[in-house]
Amino acid sequence: MVDALLGAGLALVAALAWAAQYVFVRLATTDGSTLDAVTVALICNVLIVVPLAVVFSSPAEVTSLEAVGAFVGAGLAGSLFGRLCQFRAVETIGASRSAPVVASTALFSTVLAVAFLGEALTLVHALGIVLIVAGVAYISWETASEEAEVPLREVGLSLAVPLGAAVFFAIEPVFISWGLADGTPVLAGFAIKVTAASVGFLLALALTRSLPDSDLLGPSLRWYVAAGVASTLALGAYFLALEIAPVVVVVPIIQVSPLAVLVLSYTFLPRGLERVTWDLAVAASVVVAGAIVVSVSG
Repeated sequence: MVDALLGAGLALVAALAWAAQYVFVRLATTDGSTLDAVTVALICNVLIVVPLAVVFSSPAEVTSLEAVGAFVGAGLAGSLFGRLCQFRAVETIGASRSAPVVASTALFSTVLAVAFLGEALTLVHALGIVLIVAGVAYISWETASEEAEVPLREVGLSLAVPLGAAVFFAIEPVFISWGLADGTPVLAGFAIKVTAASVGFLLALALTRSLPDSDLLGPSLRWYVAAGVASTLALGAYFLALEIAPVVVVVPIIQVSPLAVLVLSYTFLPRGLERVTWDLAVAASVVVAGAIVVSVSG
């Protein structure tokens, strides 16, 4: 009972931290850029996670090269490409619309779990998928209605970005499952994951000869750092919650993050920056319900 309560508390911390990350990224990209946000977030991840892994874990605990490769894949999929799409979506269509669409990760996770992890697709899964698709479809329609002067094709492309984030975030746990299957400690795997994402990001910048678009020491720096710390806190709390409490306790709480984004956006973001409507809240609730059904039944 105590473990379940502690796990629920950690899951709530993770959900709120993820929600806060969306709000911080939205504030940061008002004057800054997605590239800057990813740069600082990865720096925060490495500076926080790697020292903890060195102190509380060791390289000898990584059991195989296959495990290393799996965590590298997880880092590139989730911490790098997923985050790039997620932050870009927040910059273009807002936090309150991005979060529910990204929550469709549960749908893609189900497809990948059936394809690569041998899970079965059940009727309950199907019900959750229908809810997710219906909610995301309504958010798409609502976004297109509010952007009446913007061509429908551009609206569709904008919504493809958070869906891309959902796909990459769905790929991530498949790699993590492979990496942990050999007995690699979570903290060591987490450190490999964020380091791989950072190295991959630096290589991409070098190959494309790109640099962050704006001054990292400008007024948006505090929001970049806040987003990076929030994402690290969310992942850490999430992993700890899963270690001490059942999935059926942790997952439903984690999945309410999009609703927390709506509340935080409505409360703290300027009205001209973020439009939160009752229709959007209902659609987000439908997506959250579907994500909970799919995740728990899995």
